Amino acid sequence: MSPEETEGGSEQNMLPLDPLPPHEVESEVEPEEDEPNDIERTEQVSTYIPPSDVPIPDEPPDEEPPPEDAAEAVVVEPEPTPTREPTPTLGGSPPTAADLARSGGAPVEPKPEVPESATPSNRVDTGRARPASIRDGLLTVEEHLEKVLRGIGPLGAYDQPLVESLGLPLLEGFVSPANLPLFDNSATDGYAVRAQDVIGASRETPIVLPVVGEIAAGSAKPFAISAGTAVKIMTGAPIPRGADAVIPYEKTDHGNARVEIHAPTTPGDFIRRQGSDVKEGDRVLEEGAVLGPREIGLLAALGSPRVKARPRPRVVVISTGSELREPGTHLDYDSINDGNSYMLAAAVRAAGAICYRVGAVDDNPKAFRRVLSEQLVRADLVVTSGGIGKGEHDVVRETLSALGTVDFVDVAMQPGMPQGFGRVFDEQTPIITLPGNSVSAYVSFEVFVLPAIRRMMGRTPYRRPMVHAVLASDLQSPPGLRQYVRGVFEVTHRGAKVTPIPGDGSHLVGSLAQANALIIVGEDQTALNLGDTVRTLVLDRPY
Repeated sequence: MSPEETEGGSEQNMLPLDPLPPHEVESEVEPEEDEPNDIERTEQVSTYIPPSDVPIPDEPPDEEPPPEDAAEAVVVEPEPTPTREPTPTLGGSPPTAADLARSGGAPVEPKPEVPESATPSNRVDTGRARPASIRDGLLTVEEHLEKVLRGIGPLGAYDQPLVESLGLPLLEGFVSPANLPLFDNSATDGYAVRAQDVIGASRETPIVLPVVGEIAAGSAKPFAISAGTAVKIMTGAPIPRGADAVIPYEKTDHGNARVEIHAPTTPGDFIRRQGSDVKEGDRVLEEGAVLGPREIGLLAALGSPRVKARPRPRVVVISTGSELREPGTHLDYDSINDGNSYMLAAAVRAAGAICYRVGAVDDNPKAFRRVLSEQLVRADLVVTSGGIGKGEHDVVRETLSALGTVDFVDVAMQPGMPQGFGRVFDEQTPIITLPGNSVSAYVSFEVFVLPAIRRMMGRTPYRRPMVHAVLASDLQSPPGLRQYVRGVFEVTHRGAKVTPIPGDGSHLVGSLAQANALIIVGEDQTALNLGDTVRTLVLDRPY
């Protein structure tokens, strides 16, 4: 890696989408020129040891969408204040849900009494009441999400190039090492003068001063003027000693050897004083501040080329299925284009992580195991789609179940009931397995993978905030399942509303592309009516 290049590289190099044929992984995969090599990355990223009890935070508070000009206020039901989850450390376990309740944090609701034999062995205690309509053997969304977040910790932080830190949170607050501006400088093009020398100046009775020099920004030449003189000065140039004001060009005759001043001035006019923006020692950014263009500009102006932040997770995306083909190649009568790996890779990018899209792998356990093993050299997280059902050709479930380190469960949600999570091989790389139907894969990514990526990056909240909107048509939902209904969210002159998109099939990727929101129907709800206020996840909004 050359000094001129940064670890993250350009956006194009940092987030490759091109597929990597499985048979070429060993011979052709090389670290990106500007990506930290494996040894370097191993030193930079600390090993995460999952604690025994890491309760996930309560759902993020509902957000009220900004109303348009004449929009009425959207009524938002009060929610308990979420407790920010402490970062796991190697020195001890974070507080339990009961500890949070005792300290005034998230309330712990009593668990319903369930016979021990009917309780899934992989259920975790979330400290929340389990909806009564969920049948035995299913995990709640929160139970599976907590298991994922409990098994994936924040990546270790290290100094990163400033421009590559976009979207990353600072690990520690930033104290200004210098003043801004660094020195008194001119706020306009004009003439530096002593204010007392131009008292009474006007267009009818101008005051004429000799011009004794010119100062341009960056000229690096100290300058001083004496009484009764002026110096031509450019914007950003340092104020010469002896001058206490700047006369803009517009109030002069633009003279070179001598200048006519057409207006008086007062000390300090058109001068940017040293430290008037930021003073040395000021705390300009707090710990956890997410670096956007403005924050990066501030840090650069203060002379900081690197910042300490957690790196972008490297996420390998693999889709499985012998019927899948790379878009643009020949399709047999029973084959389809691999849309999932592209969709999930784009979702990984949108989350701010680095994505390596492997593409489709046949329903062959040996081939899948080989590809997975070869990809772990560049993975902080693996995401798969397909192959986790209970059929004879579900290659992901068959292969990973044999390892004994990946759990496959059914979650009380629709779409996306089958899910899987665990760690694989000697690297103990976390893996999240998603269903193969496109809508199921996307919804599962939103609910489980996106929070995991944000946790690895140190971004909070992990879960996408919900808004309340008025439902534009009736909805039916099966009992015992949390339904994620595709919808179109908009803010009108009457307030926020969301319109369900017809069709609930988990394969309907066309309707998924039309949606910009997911309407959440609770497990104990079987019907919602036009005009009801519903919880809504507005997709693609930064948070």
